[in-house]
Amino acid sequence: MTDETRLTIDVDGTPIGAIAARPGGATATVVVAHGAGAGMEHPFLSGFTRALNALGLATLRFNFAYIEQGRRMPGRPPAAIAAWRAVMQYLQADAAGPVWAAGKSYGGRMASMAVAEGMPAAGLVFLGYPLHPPGKPAQLRDAHLPGLTLPMLFVQGANDPFATPNEQLDELASRIGPNAVVDWIEGGGHSFEVRGRKRPPAEVAADLAPRVAAFVRAH
Repeated sequence: MTDETRLTIDVDGTPIGAIAARPGGATATVVVAHGAGAGMEHPFLSGFTRALNALGLATLRFNFAYIEQGRRMPGRPPAAIAAWRAVMQYLQADAAGPVWAAGKSYGGRMASMAVAEGMPAAGLVFLGYPLHPPGKPAQLRDAHLPGLTLPMLFVQGANDPFATPNEQLDELASRIGPNAVVDWIEGGGHSFEVRGRKRPPAEVAADLAPRVAAFVRAH
């Protein structure tokens, strides 16, 4: 396994934790933010980033401030966007190749909002984009996405209640343009779990890494 380094990054006077890993010869860096209910230590995130390391990509995963402060629910988006900006700024001086912004659910959505507000990134990767609240397909969270021209990969479970009916996400990708690709995971839920097939979250996430690595390398 690639050695991991623990870091502290300042976000407007508030420190947040991060974990970086850089395999030899890494050609790109993928920054990964956690979902709303779990921090960077969650096995899903560690399994995903370590699998990317094994495929030759550098990674950095980090906590939003509310996790560091022991709170369970995120605050308003500006705090998360500020964290994304600080992390990407931190990497500017010494990153391995182009720096991509990725995230599980909430973390990916906040990355895209930061990019929509001007944060530079080589591309976006969404691991389960929360297109709408479960059971409320009319409450779309997509207004900021059309018009973004950087490469975007939506890795999405076909049974994800945050993105059903599936046609809505496909239609969104069409509106964004050819730079947006949806990669459906057959039978997958919001965390890519498949009913009747019990697997550890780290293993589930690691299986997504080759898809993401291939997309990053292609762009």
